[in-house]
Amino acid sequence: MSNERKKLLNVGAGHPDSGAKIPAFFQNNHWKEIRLDIDKNNQPDVLGTMLDMPEIKDSSIDAIYSSHNIEHLYPDEIPIALKEFKRVLKTDGLVVIACPDLQSAAKMIAEDKLLDIAYKSPAGIVTPFDIVYSHRNFTGRDKPYMAHHGGFTLTTLIDTLKSNGFVSVVGKRRQSFFDLWVCASIEDKTKEELNMMRTIISAPVVKKPSLPTDF
Repeated sequence: MSNERKKLLNVGAGHPDSGAKIPAFFQNNHWKEIRLDIDKNNQPDVLGTMLDMPEIKDSSIDAIYSSHNIEHLYPDEIPIALKEFKRVLKTDGLVVIACPDLQSAAKMIAEDKLLDIAYKSPAGIVTPFDIVYSHRNFTGRDKPYMAHHGGFTLTTLIDTLKSNGFVSVVGKRRQSFFDLWVCASIEDKTKEELNMMRTIISAPVVKKPSLPTDF
């Protein structure tokens, strides 16, 4: 039996000292983390963007973790990124995606609470405005890549993955953190495997203290 560790591609990993964590499911000796980021100052293993990962070989990755990156893409770029995810994934591989929950933010906005506190993060106070448009402390004309160019409810995120070739998709809303979590596979999974995927996205993860810069 091979003792080779499985490979987790952490997209938009951020700086090693940021305090960001990968999901607990991957925090063991069975997994090797490969950190990808667009910012060389974050000391990634692979410098690049989720839209184009030429250094990652076809069908070489067992799982992808993408935390708060997909909302930075323009709508027409999302299929490109998901196609790239499928390219590097093994047939039985998994994708774990976390992103803001626009449904929860919209509820506060509808109550005229656009700039009220939604939750507190290591980066500071987060409001519905920050959830929709990106955190004001990190955006500016000199940092266009930090702006949000899209967003999802849980239904639309699941539908987007399925319409782009992911057959098995499970998801959940973490309303207290105003975020969405999904786990997806390009192959049809059994009931037991789907339950395992739900376990992956149910474990607590420390939120990133700053916004990711993979795009």
